[in-house]
Amino acid sequence: MFLACTTSQHGLRKKSLHLKASLSRTQVFQLHIDGRARLSNFWIPTGGIAYQENVKEDSNALLIRGGFMRQSHAGVFQLLPLGLRVQKKIEDLLDKHMSRLGASKVSLSTLSSEEIWRQSGRLQNDRAELFHVEDRKGSKFLLAPTHEEEITTLVGGLVHSYKDLPLRLYQIGRKYRDELRPREGLLRTREFLMKDLYTFDISKEKALETYEIVRAAYSAFFKEFKTPYLIADADSGSIGGDINHEYHIASEKGEDIVYSCKSCGFNVNEELLGSNSSLNKEKGVCSCSKCSSQMESVKTIELGHTFYLGTKYSKPLGAVITTKDSGHATLDLAANRQDAAACTPMEMGCHGIGISRLIAGMANVLSDDKGLNWPGVIAPFETVIISTSRTEEPASQLAGQLSHTVDAILDDRDQSLVWKMKDADLIGYPVLVIFGRAWAKEGKCEVQCRRLGVRENVAREVVPEFVQSLVAKL
Repeated sequence: MFLACTTSQHGLRKKSLHLKASLSRTQVFQLHIDGRARLSNFWIPTGGIAYQENVKEDSNALLIRGGFMRQSHAGVFQLLPLGLRVQKKIEDLLDKHMSRLGASKVSLSTLSSEEIWRQSGRLQNDRAELFHVEDRKGSKFLLAPTHEEEITTLVGGLVHSYKDLPLRLYQIGRKYRDELRPREGLLRTREFLMKDLYTFDISKEKALETYEIVRAAYSAFFKEFKTPYLIADADSGSIGGDINHEYHIASEKGEDIVYSCKSCGFNVNEELLGSNSSLNKEKGVCSCSKCSSQMESVKTIELGHTFYLGTKYSKPLGAVITTKDSGHATLDLAANRQDAAACTPMEMGCHGIGISRLIAGMANVLSDDKGLNWPGVIAPFETVIISTSRTEEPASQLAGQLSHTVDAILDDRDQSLVWKMKDADLIGYPVLVIFGRAWAKEGKCEVQCRRLGVRENVAREVVPEFVQSLVAKL
């Protein structure tokens, strides 16, 4: 009995040793908990699309191959950790600029009632592009592509006096559109992320003042990317309104055409040009309505849109307020009482920025033959420190030092230096700090920045300051 027990325990010890040895051979990734940002702790499933030499990849292919996203269905994408970091930085940037406007953040339901869309008149006009949902009781809903009806109904039920205005509310949320032909990755999808701001004022005069304030905030937001953009007069489409402007970046992948005047700076979307615009489509030019100079056509990607709506939604949906002259007038418009005439519909504006489109647009405009090339303000990380197993300790120390001034990450994965450098170019980190040949020979780090054309060996002690100066320019 004793011999059998001993033999059994000996066998268990052998199996345990074998299991430990097996685990030590198969554990390629090790998690570090030293508080430093490391790529070994970060899930980046690169690949997904085969790389083709001598073929310029579009931004959609680069975003997939770089590990930012994957397509799950036609027009539907899943964001991976790198893509989510880019999205989160855009959201944080929008929160900053919306806060400066005095806007409060809300979260509106994705499900919207068909009934309020019928009241506003949009259900009949936009029906083909709407996702319709019916519950078990037969109630009809839709997946909201915009939220004018919902926000107007919400505010109309809570705000009743001119004393509560002006009011500025915004949200960041998912929208849905039943696109007939989804294409160009995140540029035209069935599910997308947007920031939408809604403004409410007591009069047209005040609403137009708010509109100009929002336009200034949008310009400040787009300047953060340090990438040229255009502001164009545009057609209001199904959303409606008398005054509106679009925000574009020039790109051959764009679906819009903007006519731009170099003389006075006036820009207009081709959709807005009427039959008397002197448009010559064969030559792609037309005369500027502001200064009569010749305008040139530019293919663009629309990233944002501002609308002055007036009372297009507030009037049919009953979002009205009492004014100074209305005394104790009732707000019941439906009852058609005499004192209801003393109530006035709120003057509205709506202002959107497509976050999903912004990711795709910046990826498209700034990519090159090496890969993506993000603006510093939304890059997944502003700086990557690339090391080998021999230089991991000094690289880790530098990463810790850099993290106090820039958004830096250490590439400590078990790959060759050349592989890591190519991967860094594909992902599009704005600044690379490399512990390579210069470190072995001179104790210097090689610092690269494709967007600024910088490739320089820098002494270790001045790397933080040098990197910070580069990031400030991006």
